Amino acid sequence: MLKAWPAGQSLTEQAELKLSQLMKEPLIEKLLAKYPELDEGVLRLNLNRVYQYVTEFKSCSNCPGLDLCPNDFEGHYTLLHAETINGNTQMYDRKVSCKKFLARQTEEQIRSRIRSFYVDDKALRRVYSSDEILTKDMERAKAVGQLLRYIDRTKEQGLQQEGLYLAGRFGTGKTFLMCYLLQELAKAGYSGVIVYMPDFVEDLKSLMHEPGKLKETVEMMKETDLLIFDDIGAENLNPWVRDHVLGAILNYRMERKPTFYTSNYELDALEQHFSFTSKDGDERHKGERLMDRVRPYVEVVMVTGENKRGRK
Repeated sequence: MLKAWPAGQSLTEQAELKLSQLMKEPLIEKLLAKYPELDEGVLRLNLNRVYQYVTEFKSCSNCPGLDLCPNDFEGHYTLLHAETINGNTQMYDRKVSCKKFLARQTEEQIRSRIRSFYVDDKALRRVYSSDEILTKDMERAKAVGQLLRYIDRTKEQGLQQEGLYLAGRFGTGKTFLMCYLLQELAKAGYSGVIVYMPDFVEDLKSLMHEPGKLKETVEMMKETDLLIFDDIGAENLNPWVRDHVLGAILNYRMERKPTFYTSNYELDALEQHFSFTSKDGDERHKGERLMDRVRPYVEVVMVTGENKRGRK
């Protein structure tokens, strides 16, 4: 540092030059107007604070983005204030979070409320407005209207007992709409879990040998505010998964917390699916028993529209 100083210029001279430059800054003029008790003597004693205040303000004015933030403390800038006690004026600094840092914190808090099992995280990270959701495919406008009304109702009245059952053909955006619902209600403070059923059921078979992990997974699905079974009906059920896992979760949640579903099946067809397993064949009464924990606790939403998979 000493070698970098201009030849013949002392530390004091360098500081005086820096102070004279800072005194010409509009930001310092505003600071002096706010705190008339400040004088050059106080500024000189706090030259490092004043310099950092001006430098970080300029960095924020030309913000390169949070990941490239040049300030000492990423996503924060320095603010100065002065106090005069017994005729002695002191200057203090504090770090303040910028809007982009606060926005990132909010996003992380929202994301922390949502857990996904085997569902592409991209669907959960994408952010859309209600207008975009509504106009993306006008054929499904009625379904979107039901979804938006449900979100508004939950925000106004609190957690509902009844969930939604989104039924429709392949690729009409049922999972996408459920991810939107999770995002919106996570902003209101609700926790959520979304589970892709075909992969989840296959993994449950291996969890039979890990009772601790199985219990933890089932308890989380029982207790979360919003539980979504995505693509239900596409899984290969066995009696144990149907009766002791899925049945236990739904039995606990009914009349407590809402459960949501997306499916290519309507409710009657789903009941037929639940009634048959590869091991025990047709067990209609067990399918009916499980549907008694589904049918009365959902509002059916028919999602129409074109298949969007594979489209650019």
